[in-house]
Amino acid sequence: MSLSVGTTFAPVEFEVTRQALVRYAGASGDFNQIHYNDTAAMAAGLPGVIAHGMLTLALANQALCRWLGSATAVIELTNRFTSMVTVPGAGSATVTVTGAVTRSADDEAEIELSVTAGGREVLGASVARVRYPAP
Repeated sequence: MSLSVGTTFAPVEFEVTRQALVRYAGASGDFNQIHYNDTAAMAAGLPGVIAHGMLTLALANQALCRWLGSATAVIELTNRFTSMVTVPGAGSATVTVTGAVTRSADDEAEIELSVTAGGREVLGASVARVRYPAP
């Protein structure tokens, strides 16, 4: 795989359901009610149940690792949480991830990720530093 500047990967979509939030809560230990209870979420001033921020970041990393063909190629992943992923009681929210190589030198590259949900950027300044070929 060539990681030259300007190389992009096609959008990857993830469907986030309430069931996925429950599973993530169990795996992470984050049982904050805003992630599964509409009443608690609205009492906190939210529009409804929201996905865990770290789940959203994990989905971005998963899309990147799939594209690179390796779970060990990512050296560093930084981002800013810029918006929430609201997850309806019925159905799902779609998180879309894509990326573009912005720097490439020797055996490392920098990839800027775009992570959106509901037409809004949910992770900003999301940049991965990767090693290639993957170890």
